[in-house]
Amino acid sequence: MTDLTRTQQTEFEAAAFRRLLQHLRERSDVQNIDLMNLAGFCRNCLSNWYREAAEKADIPISKEESREIVYGMPYDAWQALHQREASDSQKAAFEINRPKE
Repeated sequence: MTDLTRTQQTEFEAAAFRRLLQHLRERSDVQNIDLMNLAGFCRNCLSNWYREAAEKADIPISKEESREIVYGMPYDAWQALHQREASDSQKAAFEINRPKE
């Protein structure tokens, strides 16, 4: 593997994260429940991880702010534009696959 400096690694990770966010914004047809059922995480998870990273750096970011960073708009607006009611099969799969507490 190519030896990267810490700065390069951080820059490449940040670029990949920005690309992931852009992809998820473009694929609003993919619902969070689909992501959870297939991959075990969703847009809300990403926003929580972002907020947790900021808090570790002593930078307070609200849940709403971190969601807006991930969704590219206020969460309520994204829900109104893109969120559909989950089907019975999606809900059943979520119950099987959801993270255990």
